[in-house]
Amino acid sequence: MIPQSFIQDLLNRVDIVDVVESYIPLKKAGANFAACCPFHGEKTPSFTVSPSKQFYHCFGCGAHGTAISFVMEYAGLGFIEAVKELAGNVGMPVPDEKDDNFSKKVQPETEDLFEIMRQATQYYRSQLKQSETAIDYLKKRGLSGEIAARFGIGYAPGGWQNLTSVFQDYNAKPLVQCGLVIESEEGKRYDRFRDRIMFPIQNQRGMVIGFGGRVLGQGEPKYLNSPETPLFEKGLELYGLPQARKAIRDAGRVLVVEGYMDVVALAQHGVEYAVATLGTATTPMHVQKLLRQSDSVMFCFDGDDAGRRAAWRALENSLGLIVDGKDLSFLFLQQGEDPDSYIRQAGKDGFEKLLQQEALPLSAFLLRELVAKVDMQTQEGRAKLLELARPLQGQIRAPVFGLMLRKRLAELAGISQAELEEVFQVKSDSKTSAPQQQSASMGSNAHRRASVAQPQKLRRKAPSLPRRMLQMLLFQPQLAVEVQGKLPVSDQGEMAALVMLLEILQSSPHVNSTAAVMEQFRSGTYASLLGEIAGEVLDQGSFDVDELKAEFSDGMTQLRTMERNKRLDVLRVKASSQGLSSEEKREFQELAQRLTL
Repeated sequence: MIPQSFIQDLLNRVDIVDVVESYIPLKKAGANFAACCPFHGEKTPSFTVSPSKQFYHCFGCGAHGTAISFVMEYAGLGFIEAVKELAGNVGMPVPDEKDDNFSKKVQPETEDLFEIMRQATQYYRSQLKQSETAIDYLKKRGLSGEIAARFGIGYAPGGWQNLTSVFQDYNAKPLVQCGLVIESEEGKRYDRFRDRIMFPIQNQRGMVIGFGGRVLGQGEPKYLNSPETPLFEKGLELYGLPQARKAIRDAGRVLVVEGYMDVVALAQHGVEYAVATLGTATTPMHVQKLLRQSDSVMFCFDGDDAGRRAAWRALENSLGLIVDGKDLSFLFLQQGEDPDSYIRQAGKDGFEKLLQQEALPLSAFLLRELVAKVDMQTQEGRAKLLELARPLQGQIRAPVFGLMLRKRLAELAGISQAELEEVFQVKSDSKTSAPQQQSASMGSNAHRRASVAQPQKLRRKAPSLPRRMLQMLLFQPQLAVEVQGKLPVSDQGEMAALVMLLEILQSSPHVNSTAAVMEQFRSGTYASLLGEIAGEVLDQGSFDVDELKAEFSDGMTQLRTMERNKRLDVLRVKASSQGLSSEEKREFQELAQRLTL
């Protein structure tokens, strides 16, 4: 049996959008993605995939599940085969089912690490409030308390072992696994982050997986990120994405900058659609994530040699993922400027004006860089231009974009488009119109998609209170930690499912997402009920977290009152028919007294 801890770790690593998209083409539909359901015939898309909840649901046939469920159903694989398929794609060795020690080995990675990062985040935030030096630094950078709270900014004080005040066992292995503590070859331990402003790095579910630390005074490195850990792979993550999602949708674009201070400073001045890479060049996984967020992706780099090299790397990793209808562009700031300093001088309007006027489309940037490397006044130089362009053009799979780029290359080289395509060995069908090409492209390649309207939502009557509580827990499983004590159970329906879900979430902190919950209940009594309710959560969209907490707390109070009333009714009936035992009489008095308070 594959341990649940491994399953949860796998679900934290894979992205259901990538998984589903490797089998069927998806189209953007608001915050989610949509397609015609692969499990029943339909003409209007009703199959919805949620990147935030890592869950899919068909509003037509009711099919639902996680990335594992989809591979099982679509590819006809068994559970273990589907797990192995997904694990292989993300480089995770599947444990030997006979290895009894495996669950002990992965326990810290799958259960403890997220909790450790949460505690560290709270500690750093509390230390910020106590450090006048750190607060003054942020004020001088123009940051308000509201923005600091939004991004969870904290402070790691000076000193070598401050985290001993947070974690009882400072020698515990998970502290090193999380990247919070460094262990020397001599076995001595000390905090990785010291005297630094701390920027929590969150995954797509809003869980802290790493930190970026900015030194307060003089020191190297100026910026320090968490190392690669079981939770954090810098080539996969984008700083500030959870906070920027709504603004990206509203603005219709996403801006990629080089540092987390840039992201925070831009947000402070109203440009809230910015994200940053994390101490690494832009990777194909970054580009995939960005193209899922918006049709317009803008990269902002310094105008020095390092900035141009970083931009070229981003371009190279984007070519194979570009889709007709998506725009990628590049803005280069003057030497000595960065987004933080520029927006403080020019303000939001000035910065956005710069984006509109100075950003180079990807094709213009590509051609500018290639032309600068050759002598366009000679035939040899123009021939070299084509040689430099040929492997880059060969990566492009967007038909219309590829066609327009070849046309421009032919003009620059002084040859006809047909001659260029013969040199590049490109098969061109002049009879195929651009719309037809794009339609064919989307049908043949999973990465080619356009925006569509969201699936039509069904009108439903207001849910019962237990069902509403289940909806909230599936949207935000962390609400379970707020519940004190156990709920009494008087039936085997939604209320019993709620009690069971609360018990699992309270005892298993690694079950922290819709996908994780559904895998926990895969073959259980309430799997079908929870799948149905998860679909309702997708249908409703997002919730305000603070309002959700208040509603959940009120709901728990109402449920306890309802269950007590039910129990009182049972005891009243029994008292009138056959009498109560001494223990039941005591219970009756206690319940009656609570209801009168």
